[in-house]
Amino acid sequence: MPVKRRLLHVPAPTGDEAVTAICAVVRRIPKGWVATYGQVAAMAGLPRRARLVGRVLQRLDPSAAIPWHRVVNAKGEVSCSLSRNGSDALQRRLLESEGVEFDDKNRFDLERFRWLD
Repeated sequence: MPVKRRLLHVPAPTGDEAVTAICAVVRRIPKGWVATYGQVAAMAGLPRRARLVGRVLQRLDPSAAIPWHRVVNAKGEVSCSLSRNGSDALQRRLLESEGVEFDDKNRFDLERFRWLD
């Protein structure tokens, strides 16, 4: 008779632990590659918390050595919003400087540039 295996339940990080986990994942994204908000959330042990990733990155200290610009939406775009105070244009420039190529619709090939750890 086969042995039944039970999944190990690991509680999701909360509070400062969640911020630390998100930042640790984002620091690992190599130059010239991108990850989606949902991808970062899952890798940080926070599945289905893509919006939390966005909030954490939006509140980062500008002097932090975290490549926030490498996190994009699942459509293969830089998310644009008035609340970003122009950081969406900066994000595109930073990605282009790393070799990410955008088309005339402000999109890039997510499958080509997506980081798969």
